[in-house]
Amino acid sequence: MADVARLAGVSSQTVSRVSNGFPGVTEDTRRQVLAAMRELGYRPNSAARALKRGEFRTLGVITFSLSTMGNIRTLEAIATSAAQHGYAVTLLPVAVPTQDEVNGAFSRLGELAVDAVIVIMEIHLLDAATVSLPPGVQVVVADSDAGDRYTVVDTDQAGGARDAVRHLLNLGHDTVWHLAGPEGSFAAQRRANAWRDTLTAAGRVTPPLVRGDWSAESGYRAGLRLADEPDCTAVFAANDQMALGLLRALHERGLCVPGDISVVGFDDIPESASFLPPLTTIHQDFAEVGRLCVEGVLSKMRQDGEEHGTTLVPTRLVRRESTGAPGARA
Repeated sequence: MADVARLAGVSSQTVSRVSNGFPGVTEDTRRQVLAAMRELGYRPNSAARALKRGEFRTLGVITFSLSTMGNIRTLEAIATSAAQHGYAVTLLPVAVPTQDEVNGAFSRLGELAVDAVIVIMEIHLLDAATVSLPPGVQVVVADSDAGDRYTVVDTDQAGGARDAVRHLLNLGHDTVWHLAGPEGSFAAQRRANAWRDTLTAAGRVTPPLVRGDWSAESGYRAGLRLADEPDCTAVFAANDQMALGLLRALHERGLCVPGDISVVGFDDIPESASFLPPLTTIHQDFAEVGRLCVEGVLSKMRQDGEEHGTTLVPTRLVRRESTGAPGARA
């Protein structure tokens, strides 16, 4: 720092203010100091600054899967929002969803020096009914049912599923079949429950639930089965990737979408508008989920945030060409 100060012709205090992004330095002086830093190859010591300030400007993220589109987009949104607040993100994937693995992940994040933790809890723990997080750590949980004990941010899964089913019923379909996500998923559970409750409230018959694993391949296998159901005129798929596989299976079986069977997805991934036909789906605002997770954990660090409770981010129905009134099968 002293070398930079000499080369730039300023005080060490001015160099410190520039390297830390503090105000009170003219633009000409700032450029002068930055040029000296580049010439000398100087980089501020983040570890020393962390010790001095008592914070590391880093958020830890624990997630149980990087294979699902929802988790990837939530993680991307968290990283983007964290960067806007001047924070880096340390990611720690957990291979097996058990309480011991969660505890181990928190220990490892402690060693990596993070200020707070966001947990993307998309699946149930194998050895516990609900997650138990270590005390004394500022935590926000995404996509979980732990809202009675922790701060949770989630998409309004049930509201989106209700909109999907009501859209199909309003088009004139007698009932709606459901291609659900995996049994251990919180999101899949809430979407399936809302599908069933919406049909019951409308006085409609509830068809047998068909289970997938979020992948397009599982949607394809389910589609082959649904193609053999003569009463199936409408399907609500729990995510867009399974809907993609479903569309392929129906096409191979010679069924027209939406002429024979209408299909609604969930997520509104960027590619869904390019499916054949373009997919009617439920839009999730992943950017807003990520923003609220980061702002929530930063508020808790400042001790002005909520200790527990759930914030639901609204969804919306995006109507495209994969849904229509009952056709040849009705």
